[in-house]
Amino acid sequence: MKAYLELVCPAGTPAALRAAVDAGADAVYCGFQDCTNARNYPGLNFDRHELKSGIAYAHARGCRVFVAVNTFARAGDFGPWQRAVDDAAALGADAIIVADLGVLDYAARTYPKLRLHLSVQAAAASAFAIRFYRETFGISRVILPRVLAVEEIAALIGQTDIEAEVFAFGSLGTMVEGRCYLSSYITGRSPSMDGVCAPAEHVSYQEEGNCLVSRLGEVVINRFGPHEPAAYPTPCKGRYLVHGRPIYLFEEPIGLNVIPLLAELKAAGVTALKIEGRQRSRAYVSKIVGTFRAILDSLAQGKPLPAEAAELAGVAEGGRETFGAYARGWR
Repeated sequence: MKAYLELVCPAGTPAALRAAVDAGADAVYCGFQDCTNARNYPGLNFDRHELKSGIAYAHARGCRVFVAVNTFARAGDFGPWQRAVDDAAALGADAIIVADLGVLDYAARTYPKLRLHLSVQAAAASAFAIRFYRETFGISRVILPRVLAVEEIAALIGQTDIEAEVFAFGSLGTMVEGRCYLSSYITGRSPSMDGVCAPAEHVSYQEEGNCLVSRLGEVVINRFGPHEPAAYPTPCKGRYLVHGRPIYLFEEPIGLNVIPLLAELKAAGVTALKIEGRQRSRAYVSKIVGTFRAILDSLAQGKPLPAEAAELAGVAEGGRETFGAYARGWR
């Protein structure tokens, strides 16, 4: 049966990779245990031996593996990014996900047969940008930033005739990929170069009266009342005092879920759906991937959405869901 849309799933650990593959992923994405990928956290990611085993496990079950080399190389220290590209190619990755111009140039010149997917970190949101990356580096796919409405996605695909991958479920962030500096001001570690936003060693929670206070370094990110869900303290999802009133200044802790829009995304020409969540548990990965697999298979057969589709609301970030920019009610 032909896939309704390709399902690209998170693999933050070898266990999560196996869970995603077993649950029906068409492809998984992962990264090395260093600064070359945008989820560089303790306990996550793959050493070279683990990635070799993971690729073999996935390939034996008809699943592809994409390796994220999607941070921006530091001036004068290209070595980690070059090694990541070399090793991903040598280990048999089906594609690498890249944002940095220098990394793209190195990969395209050195491994012309290796598929290049343009990372969402590159924030390519215009036909001019996408055509530049395709004509200059031969990218096969663009992962579109989460700032586009469905009709804008359709227009971009029509103007560029390139594979497009879009986010379908998970955390939203500030929706300005590749341009986040808030965490680096507070912690000294950059999401764009170190791959770390709100590193855990800078996070603390303290009880103050009836409130639970979350901090990143010395900065208060939020205060939660009794029985109020406490989100992880990233700066973009902080609740701050503005004119004496506490509000979510950038983004509320709320999860993206585009299941009701799948038919529209397919009609727009989208090739693949990306599930966010390399920091999530293998149980979470298994649940989300299995549910999306059932949904996509049902749609491919012309059947209605299965009952499992309604169950995802309970695992959305903040317990609430949004279409994000795909359906811009504020326009």
